[in-house]
Amino acid sequence: MRTTPLVRIERVRKEFGGIVAVEELTLDVDSGEVVALVGDNGAGKSTVVKCIAGVYPPTSGQIVLEGEPVNFASPLDARSQGIEAIFQDLALANAQPVYMNMFLGRELVKGPLRRLDRETMAAETQTLLDELDVRIDSPRKTIRHLSGGQRQGVAIARAVRWAQRLVLMDEPTAALGVAETRRVEELIRRMRDRGRAILIVSHSLDQVFRLSDRICVLRHGKQVGIRRTSETTGDEIVAMITGLR
Repeated sequence: MRTTPLVRIERVRKEFGGIVAVEELTLDVDSGEVVALVGDNGAGKSTVVKCIAGVYPPTSGQIVLEGEPVNFASPLDARSQGIEAIFQDLALANAQPVYMNMFLGRELVKGPLRRLDRETMAAETQTLLDELDVRIDSPRKTIRHLSGGQRQGVAIARAVRWAQRLVLMDEPTAALGVAETRRVEELIRRMRDRGRAILIVSHSLDQVFRLSDRICVLRHGKQVGIRRTSETTGDEIVAMITGLR
């Protein structure tokens, strides 16, 4: 049995010049767990995600993976440690097919000339899309021809394919309709059931209560508190967010 958390954000502080965006946040996320970060705009949620993803170096504090402190100089460093991030822009190449996006930056090659192994990438992509029930006609379909929900499905499937430890999700359904949001939420549950640790930022408290095991509340960059989702209410979380408690 694991005695240390899979991921620990330990007293992480992030400053931009004289502005403190995040003030000494401490948070654990473990395998098969969804933890939600909530707070008003400017609370520091996205900054926390970007610090963990290697976009920003923390001003102080550290990220600890399975008991070992790590320092990420770039998102590539985080990815090499099994951490994948899904931001609102999804980082998909619109002119490329689904299978190329699935292997973006990790393309498979074959032969002495190291040609792209398109057949294997397409086949592996189709297998994963089928396993996750991401409904796309073909892995060879171009990203620009997909719906918003299908694009999210590709981004999540890519995270499932490559993330061995943690998936970071910043407003994963912000631009989606009700039906597409439900499908994306089901993909998040499937990812959790595969043992991934998931840290999700969402403005939708309904979504937070549907998906998360625990909720971490930020206000003006400060950690207000952490609640187990099953033991709190929307009213309590709103009061923590607004400071009216």
